[in-house]
Amino acid sequence: MVSSLVKDLLIDWRSGAGAGPYFRIFNPVTQGNKFDPEGDYVRRWVPELARLLFRYIHSAWTISSESLKEVQINLGETYSEPMIDHSFARDRALMAFSASKS
Repeated sequence: MVSSLVKDLLIDWRSGAGAGPYFRIFNPVTQGNKFDPEGDYVRRWVPELARLLFRYIHSAWTISSESLKEVQINLGETYSEPMIDHSFARDRALMAFSASKS
C-alpha cells in the first residue's frame, strides 16, 4: 500500500516510504497474479469481481465491455476504472525519485 501511495501516486508519506529502494516499484497486477493467482483474496474483499475468470481478476479493465456485461460489471459504475496507468506512474516515479537523488 505504501509503495502504491508513494511511488505510483507520488503522495508524500512522512511516516515512511517503505523499505525498498526508490527504483523498486511493484506492479500491482503482476503481484496479484503471483501471490493470488486464483483471485481468492480479491473475490473475498472485492465481491464485485467475484464472477471474473481468475486470469482477469487483477485487471478487470482489460476485458471487453461485452465480457464485463456478462458478469454484470460496468466500469466506472459497479467497479471503478484504474486511478492511474501503472506504466506511466512507474516512469514518472523513477524520474521524480532519481532527480531527488541528484
